[in-house]
Formats: sequence, structure tokens, C-alpha cells
Amino acid sequence: MIATRLATPADSSALAELFYRIDLHYFGPERASREASARYVAGNLFQAHCGVQVMLAERENIAIGLATFSLLYPAPEYGGQLFMKDLFAIPEARGGGTGKALVKALARHAMEHGCKRLDWTAERGNADAMAFYRSIGASIVADKIYYRFAGEALKAFAA
Repeated sequence: MIATRLATPADSSALAELFYRIDLHYFGPERASREASARYVAGNLFQAHCGVQVMLAERENIAIGLATFSLLYPAPEYGGQLFMKDLFAIPEARGGGTGKALVKALARHAMEHGCKRLDWTAERGNADAMAFYRSIGASIVADKIYYRFAGEALKAFAA
């Protein structure tokens, strides 16, 4: 059985391992570092400047996945919006309901906090993610465009 719950600072080691596994999945072993993931979690999550929360998925008290998210205001009808940044399950847990359990937990969390929407993005090239989101009944928002400043462009614009 998969259990979900909000992560706490006591989960920092498990979160660092999951963040490492995310980097390994998306960027490969040459860019993934357990030490960097541990520093990243310690320096960012659960800090005053951090507006992100983490929903953990566990099986037999072992972390097998996570969803990072923020509650955003304002949103339509004087409600909020829950925005999911990342959804990840370790390879051994994929296809077993981990992703669905996490998204359902976020939907419940959104409802408990008066949110009217649960939104996220997906990479166009991530066919598995897109198939999963379709399988749980999510709709594509075609009328939105996603913008970004990154790297040197961000630095130059901030100057």
C-alpha cells in the first residue's frame, strides 16, 4: 500500500536521495551528486525563503516518490491554485500507483486549502508523463504559454 504525507525537516535525508534520483533520471550520472542534493535540500527546503512543500509517497515507510508544489494566490473565484512543480517516482515504483497517489494527495490538499485549480507543466518530449496525465483524466491547457528567463538572460535582466 502507498501512503502519502507532507514532508517535514526530519525527511531531509530521504528527500536528498529522491532529489539525487531525479537528477540521475533527467541528467545522468555525470551531473547527479548525492552530496550536492543533500546540500541543496539543507539550504533550500524548509527555509524561510522557500515557498515549496513536498508530498511524499511511501511504501512500508520507505520514500518511493514525491511531488513538489506551492499554493498560489490569487486564483479565480477568490480561491487558490495548487501548482505542482515536479512529480517523481523511483523506477521500481513506476506503474504501481505512486504517481496517481501523489496527484490525488495534492488534489485533496488543494481542496482543503480552498484551491479551485491544480496545475502543472510537462516537457513536450516526455511521452510517459503525458500518457500518465491523460490516463488520470487531466486536461491540457492550450491557451497558456510558459515563459522563462534562464542563465545569462536571467542575470542580464536582473541587472
